[in-house]
Amino acid sequence: MDMDMDSSQIYLADPTIFYYDGTYYLYGTTGDPKMGKDKGFLVYTSKDLSKWSGPNGARNGLALQKGDAFGEIGFWAPQVFEYNDIFYMAYTANEHIAMATSNNPLGPFINATKEDLKAPVKQIDPFVFFDDNGKKYLYHVRLTKGNRIYVAELQDDLMAIKPETLRECIVGEREWENTQKTDWPVTEGPTVLKYKGLYYLIYSANDFRNPDYSVGYAVSDSPLGPWKKSDKGPIIYKELVGENGPGHGDLILDHQGDMQYVLHTHFNDTLTQPRRTAIVKIKFVEEKVRPDYLITEKDGLRFLKTE
Repeated sequence: MDMDMDSSQIYLADPTIFYYDGTYYLYGTTGDPKMGKDKGFLVYTSKDLSKWSGPNGARNGLALQKGDAFGEIGFWAPQVFEYNDIFYMAYTANEHIAMATSNNPLGPFINATKEDLKAPVKQIDPFVFFDDNGKKYLYHVRLTKGNRIYVAELQDDLMAIKPETLRECIVGEREWENTQKTDWPVTEGPTVLKYKGLYYLIYSANDFRNPDYSVGYAVSDSPLGPWKKSDKGPIIYKELVGENGPGHGDLILDHQGDMQYVLHTHFNDTLTQPRRTAIVKIKFVEEKVRPDYLITEKDGLRFLKTE
């Protein structure tokens, strides 16, 4: 096996970037064997999305360290945001979703009760969306006859959903979403934004080990759906970016006002792990009839590295 690892390359899967007070904070699922799996979440920092340093977390480079919060294994897919002057990390561990808090984006993120968000099934990949009217929504994946994306309104303390609001959003039904034609279709890694009064749900499809792992989107008039998938197919895929398995990331509005999508790719043409962290610009293209559609900058994929 070719394991010629670049010591400057950042190896975070399911990445997310949080911008606060002039600094970008990059988190994700730890994939570098030297960093050790299942220890928590590393964080890297940058002033310009190009020059990165780290890991800079408060606990040995970790923003959230195992033992400080819910979970023993499978620390996946974090999202960090500010709410009521506190920093929150929504994340997956033990194939459940939990919330931890901190007074600093570098951590330490703590969940003293070590409780998860209760659900009758396994659930992963949280994304918390704050709507203009003050309502808060948890987009997430439930493992039930496939990896299916759901949404529910969150209670004000963010520690539980309002069960009566739970809705299924997306399941893998199109050819590009299940190229291996498995009995367990996978749609995951949701990110939601609001644009011109419409809700755009960006998601990844196929098993992450499949080179055809790709990113698409759906549109709705409501945060609870129903969702209409784009007829143009995926917007990020291996033939476009020249790398296997591009997907499962998050949107960031950069300091120049451009939208960028941070994601991971496979290690190389033969190995999935450790996955490499990259970023690419995406933008809206205006349509004569709503909705506007999203496209990705061709040949614009750039890998994130430390100095």
